Amino acid sequence: MTQGSASEFAGTSAMHNLVAHWSERIRRCAETAQPLRIRGGGSKDFYGALKQGELFATGDYSGILDYEPTELVVTARAGTPLRELEAALAAQGQMLAFEPPHFSEAATLGGAIASGLSGPRRAASGSARDFVLGIRLLDGRGQDLAFGGRVMKNVAGFDVSRLMAGAMGTLGVLLDISLKVLPRPEHELSLCLRLDSSEALRHLNAWAGKPHPISATCHEGHCLTLRLSGSAAGVDAAARQLGGERVTQAAAFWRALREHEASFFADDTPLWRISVRSTAPALPLSGRQLLEWNGALRWAKTDDDPAMVRDVARKAGGHASLFRAPRTIDSPFHPLPGAAMALHRRLKQVFDPAGILNRGRLYPDL
Repeated sequence: MTQGSASEFAGTSAMHNLVAHWSERIRRCAETAQPLRIRGGGSKDFYGALKQGELFATGDYSGILDYEPTELVVTARAGTPLRELEAALAAQGQMLAFEPPHFSEAATLGGAIASGLSGPRRAASGSARDFVLGIRLLDGRGQDLAFGGRVMKNVAGFDVSRLMAGAMGTLGVLLDISLKVLPRPEHELSLCLRLDSSEALRHLNAWAGKPHPISATCHEGHCLTLRLSGSAAGVDAAARQLGGERVTQAAAFWRALREHEASFFADDTPLWRISVRSTAPALPLSGRQLLEWNGALRWAKTDDDPAMVRDVARKAGGHASLFRAPRTIDSPFHPLPGAAMALHRRLKQVFDPAGILNRGRLYPDL
């Protein structure tokens, strides 16, 4: 056995022992109904409802387990820093196409999947959930379970692994995650078109039915910013057809948007994340709004009453969640209709019958 293989074995053995320790801890907590607060890098601590229970830190469970660039699949431990995973993919000319926001250098893969958040490329490439191929986790009984796999054609029936995307850790402690990855675009450029929100929405919905290589959109104020991605010839041809001014420092612009470092996000006014039909007109809310995902995602900085914001979202065919606010509230997510909440309760009962994992992080009674 070489020194390298011995080191690798020791690392694998340590991770095995760590999982065994976690499993036993979960079993003990389930017996006493002691809630656990799952935390990776802490970059999404602000997101969701009140955090309850003893800290259950998962950042030590880290490392890329398997990466096959030719197969466009990567498997990594949940505590793996996002920046490390993305650097490994970039070295092979590949990427996480859903562009997960980090919000901190400490962001982990597990936090990205548990939060289910996607960045500017989501409308063109898909959401975090769409790229999950397989999950290994510890449930609320401490059982070590695996769903899905490490290949793209492995799903038959109900895809349990994708349930974990956006579950906020309420169904299990994520261990290993297999994801589909995509090649990075050959060429990208960004354009700014001077349009108000109504004109921007009209253009975006018209372009949706055409083969333009638009990979991201953002409208704020009187500027509709488009990112075009693809072959150099295709991107340049689309840029000539769409018009507008070329954006300098475009990569920094889209990174600031993804990480909420743009000026729009700077103050402490409550920030709402509103998902609606892309054809919905500008929402009648006070304050400022920023549009992404071809108009299907609206960010609103407003002091309007939460019930009013949610009613506006409902009338526009969508839902609203309080993404950030000066203080945490009990129910930041849009209330679920009865049938959907009943399904959530059944899933919680199956995966975490004692109700100890991230209790109340999604909804107060889960």
